[in-house]
Amino acid sequence: MGATFSAFRDQSFRIPAPRFTEKDLPDQTGKVHIVTGGYTGIGLSLTTILYAKNATIYIAGRDAQKAKNAIHTLQTSHPNSTGCLKFLSLDLADLSTIKGSAEEFLRRESRLDVLVNNAGVMAPPIGSKSAQGHDLQTATNVYGPWLFTYFLLPLLEKTAKEAENKGAVRVIWAASLAVELAAPPGGLEFDDQTGLVKGDLTNEALYGQSKVGNVLLGKETAKRFGGSGVVSASFNPGNLESELNRHATWTMKLIGWVLTYPVLMGAYTELFAGWSPEITPENNGCYVIPWGRLGGIVNPGVNKGIESGHGEKLWNVCERVCGEYM
Repeated sequence: MGATFSAFRDQSFRIPAPRFTEKDLPDQTGKVHIVTGGYTGIGLSLTTILYAKNATIYIAGRDAQKAKNAIHTLQTSHPNSTGCLKFLSLDLADLSTIKGSAEEFLRRESRLDVLVNNAGVMAPPIGSKSAQGHDLQTATNVYGPWLFTYFLLPLLEKTAKEAENKGAVRVIWAASLAVELAAPPGGLEFDDQTGLVKGDLTNEALYGQSKVGNVLLGKETAKRFGGSGVVSASFNPGNLESELNRHATWTMKLIGWVLTYPVLMGAYTELFAGWSPEITPENNGCYVIPWGRLGGIVNPGVNKGIESGHGEKLWNVCERVCGEYM
């Protein structure tokens, strides 16, 4: 309990000012990035920073109208940008559609510098399922991003091979303070009968373990693809005033209102994870905490799972669940 409180305090209250912001980000002319969920909340704030620095950004998500509105707003507010904003249709909760989304991007681009797995869902109505019948949080936060990343890794590897700055080509994965506070005792639990990630936990535990899943995938990606130059990191963006809270109970929203920060601060956490020179091939697989610091997981159950090979086991589960859609 003491360790959990320490993590809550250090990642929610005693947070130093961000040390990597738009002022530190180099010009992004010629760079291509994907931000899933890039039309609202943290994703939109990050997209704004990148577009102001002349990047090409694919805003990936389900809602074309929200993307259209965001693109119009950004182009209007940054008329001098030479960057490019494009919508990429992507439904992480329907595995059968993800290959088509990735192939659409691959038809249009010959490089990918940073993939930001930002989109996610938290505490939807109890019993919510994905198109394939999986728990919605597990599907949207874990299986979908894994499959989307799988299709894009060859291009990330190609871009890394050609990049002048080693360590600049990255995949980043959105974790959460829920890794410390809401995950089940084992960090991530597998069903004894099916071998899959458990889907019959409380809503809070399902969310917490899905965010642990992102940490594990961040580390496993580093292990499997670090040799090709791709750097992977996971991050807790912080407690933020975000659309992610739309399904939360009124009690959770009230607590959140007292403790939350503007989404821009979470964007700085993501910016650090995806673009800070402090992250290198030497610390591939690292964990980033608010508002852009290298940190560590405090939750003993999560650490035990990491040490006992949960990352490899989860990767194998993702391959099994997504196999027919690969």
